[in-house]
Amino acid sequence: MTTDNDGQNAAPLRDAMTTAVAARCEEWGFPLPAPVEAAIRKVPRHLFAPEVTPEAAYALDIVEVKRSQHGALISTMSAPDIQAMQLVQADIGQGMRVLEVGSGGYFASLLSELVGPAGQVTTMDIDADVTSRARACLDATGYPQVQVVTADAEHGWKDNAPYDRIMVTVGAWDIPPAWREQLAKSGRIVVPLRMKGITRSLALERINDHLVSLSQGVCGFVKMQGAGAHDEHVRLLNGDKVGLRFDDGNLAEPRTLDGVLASRPAAAWSGVTVTRAEPFPDLPLWMATALPGFCNMTVNTPGGEDPGIVSEAGGRWFPFATAQDDSFAYLSIRPTAGEGIVEFGAHGYGPHGREVARAIVEHVQVWDRDYRGGPGPSFAVWPVDAPADVPPAGGVITKQHTRITISWPDAGTPPHRQVASPIPSQ
Repeated sequence: MTTDNDGQNAAPLRDAMTTAVAARCEEWGFPLPAPVEAAIRKVPRHLFAPEVTPEAAYALDIVEVKRSQHGALISTMSAPDIQAMQLVQADIGQGMRVLEVGSGGYFASLLSELVGPAGQVTTMDIDADVTSRARACLDATGYPQVQVVTADAEHGWKDNAPYDRIMVTVGAWDIPPAWREQLAKSGRIVVPLRMKGITRSLALERINDHLVSLSQGVCGFVKMQGAGAHDEHVRLLNGDKVGLRFDDGNLAEPRTLDGVLASRPAAAWSGVTVTRAEPFPDLPLWMATALPGFCNMTVNTPGGEDPGIVSEAGGRWFPFATAQDDSFAYLSIRPTAGEGIVEFGAHGYGPHGREVARAIVEHVQVWDRDYRGGPGPSFAVWPVDAPADVPPAGGVITKQHTRITISWPDAGTPPHRQVASPIPSQ
């Protein structure tokens, strides 16, 4: 818990955190405007995280708020660099009306600083424990003007609409009609939107009957609860050691993969190399757009046992995979002759595992030729009953309320602003 001495020591911790956040956002392509930096330097983040030490509160990491009865993390205070990125995406000004979906208190206090005394901030969450905690923290830190609401965000909060900005700080699988209806005509939604298991923080503005993206950032958030929740379909292989998670669209006959890991693995290699620290945030998005049956592969081996999938010596596998009928393959790398340089490839299983692995490799080569380092894709969100045309290098993801289009421009087009991320750990 926080003590008086903790409070005295918080100012230098907060300054150091803000400096680190500013540097990281600059690196990502989202330099901090002066009002955002000033708000982060001012608000006492540690008072919104009394369960941890000030050092932990000011680290570039999440702070756990609540877990479910089964131990799943269901509420957090997001990492400060991701929060800052979303604030840059939002471009919030004095006097604006803002709705925050997903309450913790700290982010709402930053919003309150940005909108000023003439603005209005409403923060909502479905969990009464979370909103009670947020209310107490906001009152204790001098932000009683922030309205805290306990309700299902699927329906928004009509009482204070229209909103100039809707800030979503939980992972959303879809964008419900209420958010569009409660958004001011020139308003903006910033939302971590999940598309085929890949999440991007999108800044969206309205154009006629749909929303278009202004920027995207790599991020990860706890999933939304309530009516907007969406469970992935999981196909378990090798007991429960390996899982294929299908987020938008499932295998028509998932049982066709029964026993697939008993087959001999087949490898294919692309000739495309990267350094181990080189970011490639758009590669999984390109795979999700171009490959039917795209899914995320998870491995559960808490005791360090063999999961039954292969990787090359000194290489690793990634959680990006595709399944086609009775076979599947996943993205891999292997070392090359150059120090710290690896080559992309794929390992496949099943009667057509080699063909599926080759399909991944072919799309890695397209990514390398046309999209590596930009230009990135653009996104649009259409009502589910509206036509959504995209160019040939694009895709449509149909959800409950909307159709999401991912459009890849011709090579040579200025890149879509985005956050880079390093090669993830296995």
